[in-house]
Amino acid sequence: MATAGGGTIGKALEVLDSVAAFGRPVRFGELLEGSPFPKATLFRFVQTLAEQGMLAYDPDRQTYAPGVRLVRLAHSAWAQSSLGAVARPHLDSLAAKVGETVHLAQLDRAQVLYVDKRNASSPVEMFSDAGKVGPAYCTGVGKAMLAFEPEQSLERIIAQQSFHRFTEHTYTTPEALRAELAQIRARGHAYDREEHEPGIICIAVPILTSRGRCLGALSITGSTARTSLSRLDGYINDLRATARGIAEESKDWRFPQTDTCPKGPREDET
Repeated sequence: MATAGGGTIGKALEVLDSVAAFGRPVRFGELLEGSPFPKATLFRFVQTLAEQGMLAYDPDRQTYAPGVRLVRLAHSAWAQSSLGAVARPHLDSLAAKVGETVHLAQLDRAQVLYVDKRNASSPVEMFSDAGKVGPAYCTGVGKAMLAFEPEQSLERIIAQQSFHRFTEHTYTTPEALRAELAQIRARGHAYDREEHEPGIICIAVPILTSRGRCLGALSITGSTARTSLSRLDGYINDLRATARGIAEESKDWRFPQTDTCPKGPREDET
């Protein structure tokens, strides 16, 4: 795990990321094993975060987990800075109509953040859940968003992809991904052809403003055991209509840019 930038705040956020990545309460020793920080430094960060309510400490089990204050901030961010609150009724309507799993996602720097999800009428086990982060280069929602990124930010995002081969269908080079993104731009939607998980396929569309800015992406996902890409193609009009509805309702919201690191105020603004 690389050391985060941003001085003390960046390092504290890295500790929070590390705790969250376990997906369960974690002992200090487990954190220390994968930490770039010395034991005393890590302990100081953990103690401070616990005192501030960002981490919760269980004295009986001697474990740390995300704290209530962090949960409160997460709920606030979901409501104010993500498409989640705006998209909720649209997702409900689409999921009820198609009966398959529906995903809402946004780019989190160079990765995909699953903002919300509706399970199929007969749920299928898969990686994606609301709050999880996944790769952009081999997911339908990720490619749908990358295809409509400005070239400057796209170059940076592609450079940050791991191109790990998850399945035999995964793109493993920037050149292969760029060729796929060109096709997506031309037809207006993306596919996941078992590129991230065996047996999981999807069709995805970007959520675009009237000026072409990509706010996020929407997908309908199923398993090869009970559906096919040609069958998912039959949902494209519903998928696009839902994306347009979300974009239209979002036009008065000021969602933060996620493709660049935010800068602080200039001296003349303080």
